[in-house]
Amino acid sequence: MVSVKVDPEKCNGDAICISVCPTNVFDMKDNKAVATREQDCILCMACVSQCPTQAITVQE
Repeated sequence: MVSVKVDPEKCNGDAICISVCPTNVFDMKDNKAVATREQDCILCMACVSQCPTQAITVQE
């Protein structure tokens, strides 16, 4: 099972992860990204590579 975590201390709320994720894993809550559909992650790592604050970690 895939684990997708967003560190709320690092997240700047720019929502880049939402725009680059091909499977719609993320939602915004209180101006921070939240991985609400981790089970849909296909391990493409687009969110990790595009996050300017390195707030996202993905593990298999």
